[in-house]
Amino acid sequence: MLKIFKKKKEESKPKKEEGAVTETPTATATTEDNSDAGPSAQIGQRNDIKRVIAVISGKGGVGKSTVSSLLASALLAHGYKVGLLDADITGPSIPRVFGVSGGSMGKNDYGIIPRRSRKGLKIMSLNLFLADEELPVIWRGPRIGGAVKEFYSQVDWGTLDFLILDMPPGTGDIAITVLQSIELDAAVVVSTPQDLAFTIVRKAWHMLNKHEVPILGVVENLTSGVCPHCQHEVELFSGGGIRQWCEEKQVNYLGSIPWDAALSYCADRGQIDNYYPEAVGQMVEAFLAALPAIEDN
Repeated sequence: MLKIFKKKKEESKPKKEEGAVTETPTATATTEDNSDAGPSAQIGQRNDIKRVIAVISGKGGVGKSTVSSLLASALLAHGYKVGLLDADITGPSIPRVFGVSGGSMGKNDYGIIPRRSRKGLKIMSLNLFLADEELPVIWRGPRIGGAVKEFYSQVDWGTLDFLILDMPPGTGDIAITVLQSIELDAAVVVSTPQDLAFTIVRKAWHMLNKHEVPILGVVENLTSGVCPHCQHEVELFSGGGIRQWCEEKQVNYLGSIPWDAALSYCADRGQIDNYYPEAVGQMVEAFLAALPAIEDN
């Protein structure tokens, strides 16, 4: 009976999907951007990152990557030097929305060289290491957390005013690894207006408080949509209590981003940095206005 049980257990074991990524991809050595690297250079030695900002929700599907991309693009448009780290290792989407292709990654004496968007945003994502962006990354939590730490410390980011971390959903291994191993200057919390979603998002808010990470504020995504035919504005979710909650908790409300077909169009074509409506401008202005209070503490 024991042998039969073992055999059945082995037969039910899931097969490895062809092409699945189970090992850590490595960068290919090149001489790109290596002109001033000397023999005494060390990984990360040139990095001068003034502010590390995590964009977090604790819940999937609320538009965290969208907000990360829009915030990074808007800061770049304001003249800041900006990097974007895609910490959502198993569900990376940042390269696609910026039209940045993957494959062989270069490195120099100071670390892995991040890709640049056509407007100069520095981007690092696991998808950039994959020849096929549809290949799944089948890793356990510790390896995923290790990859996030490497993308922060072993990448030649150079001088940055802001490094935006697009965090994965949840409050588990990866989020804890980031909070314990990367010194965050602040966090931005993202939610949709739905009460059910915001209940989950508040778990991330409590996690940030527990780790004493300053919270710059909350961005409310997908607040409403405008009919392209009659221009009538429709609320997409029930709820609407996020702004009131922010007032009660004395948390900055950084603005709302409505549903817009133009945003989807730009993202699908790798041109999300061309999307800059009034709502995004108001969000980045509120973000910048909230910074002094965090930095003074």
